[in-house]
Amino acid sequence: MTLKTRYNVGETPHSQHPFPQAKRENWLCLNGKWNLQKLRGESVVFDGKILVPFSPETLLSGIENFRLESGETLVYSRSVVIDERFLNGAIKLHFGAVDSEAEVFFNGEKVAVHRGGFTAFSTLLENARAGENELVVKCRDEGTRNGGAFGKQKDKRGGIWYTPQSGIWQTVWLEFMPKTHITGLRFTPNFTDKNVRVQSNCGDEWQKITVYDNGTEILRERYQSETDLRYDFEPWSPENPKLYDCVITSATGDKIESYFAFRAFGKTRDEQGVARLTLNGKPYFFNGVLDQGYWSDGMLTYPCDQAAWEELKLLKDMGFNTVRKHIKIEPMRWYYHCDRLGLVVWQDFVNGGGDYKWSHIALLPFLGFKHRDDDYAYFARNDADGRAEFAHAVDETVSKLYNCPCIGLWTIFNEGWGQFDSAHFTEYVRSLDNTRIIDSVSGWHDQGVGKTELKSLHTYYTLLRVPKDSRPVVLSEFGGYSMKCAGHVFDEEKEFGYKKFRSFETLGAAVEKLYLKKVLPLIKKGLCGCIYTQVSDVEEEINGLVTYDREIVKIPVEFMKKINAEITAEANKVK
Repeated sequence: MTLKTRYNVGETPHSQHPFPQAKRENWLCLNGKWNLQKLRGESVVFDGKILVPFSPETLLSGIENFRLESGETLVYSRSVVIDERFLNGAIKLHFGAVDSEAEVFFNGEKVAVHRGGFTAFSTLLENARAGENELVVKCRDEGTRNGGAFGKQKDKRGGIWYTPQSGIWQTVWLEFMPKTHITGLRFTPNFTDKNVRVQSNCGDEWQKITVYDNGTEILRERYQSETDLRYDFEPWSPENPKLYDCVITSATGDKIESYFAFRAFGKTRDEQGVARLTLNGKPYFFNGVLDQGYWSDGMLTYPCDQAAWEELKLLKDMGFNTVRKHIKIEPMRWYYHCDRLGLVVWQDFVNGGGDYKWSHIALLPFLGFKHRDDDYAYFARNDADGRAEFAHAVDETVSKLYNCPCIGLWTIFNEGWGQFDSAHFTEYVRSLDNTRIIDSVSGWHDQGVGKTELKSLHTYYTLLRVPKDSRPVVLSEFGGYSMKCAGHVFDEEKEFGYKKFRSFETLGAAVEKLYLKKVLPLIKKGLCGCIYTQVSDVEEEINGLVTYDREIVKIPVEFMKKINAEITAEANKVK
């Protein structure tokens, strides 16, 4: 069934600055109409137009009934007009995400190659000229077949696995700056020493940071490569999402607008000796929703900035304080909205590998069996190139999202999907970023105390409980209650959910009972967070709080807010 959202995407979709965490004044959005060909060998089997950044398989792309088969190639092309005044500086070409392998040509010269369908990449252009330039992007998408990152995409979709898509699916843009410019900007809050470390490079030139609080200048520091900002900073939290704007300038004339927050995620033990997660040094209960980030007309790409904002605002209005971004990396503006709304993000890395065996990722774990994850064959991770791609994507993901205050936790592996060497990756992610919590193994195949930081449970069919464990315990997936809304479903004949309801009243009553009778009593026993499945329906999986087309909110906002207020009140008793 064709499902459109109510949002208007316009001629240049996603035209807002795509990188609020490091914003330069001079930039050019390259979204909009591109030429697209599909090649099978040397033969052209499709030749038309596409609306970037929507994948050709989506309704919003302007193309109907499109599918990229194994061995086929997408060739995107467009003209790019560059003002002569920018040729004396550096020009950088950015891609938010291209699924899954990309070769980029500028004026006939290959300027970039990237593998990994969910991570951003960029390249400096040395051969730009005034006036028209030719940009060509060649894409292949074998991610579901070659061990690469594929997330929730399957060639044979169904249940919790969704229709595959390909090509450019996030913003493409140019950025103009001086030849010698600022790179490597990082903000690291230190709650113990009450400072925020700023790091960046601009060759051997000095840099200056000016910090503002609601438009009033509060700090100005000059530094070479790093400095510690000291001030009576107000802590960021979902209850008080305090952000500090700043401007970094260099001796070379480069200028970046950014922002940061002062906050700390950690672990402690409460007065009863029970392990707890903390925010800003105090026990904190992370009450959130699983977000697949799929849309009925844009699939992985939300229709517009307003759509993303409204959905996140809906979750905040419902009383949630956390979103688990599930098996996907969003555009940077999505995290910016979480930063300013005050939503903590539990960010997943994107899974890859071969074909998962149902017995290994579902049946045996459900029966309580776990398996050592250095057995690559067991977890469909025999392919060395796929494992190397995952490791590289970890680097890319942490680097890209490091400055987002909202991110409080990294989820490395989920339910054994392509899991391998989780103890190693726990240490590796900690070496890249020791400011967040790490959920090494969400769901099952836990490798044990001393190898992972959390006891992370998925519970849909069995009783909710808090097992005895020296680590903090989180319910990183639960719920999944489904209800079909006729006329607003992907498939009228098929539906997937963990417990089915036929009316708004019975669904609401069941959700209320689930939270107040089953989750709430577990908080005093040691439960540190819970993630309800899920924000929206996705294809035949209809267990969302809202429908796939975002037209119907199944649980009234005030009703859910009242439930969450009781959860918060219980959580606040933990000291």
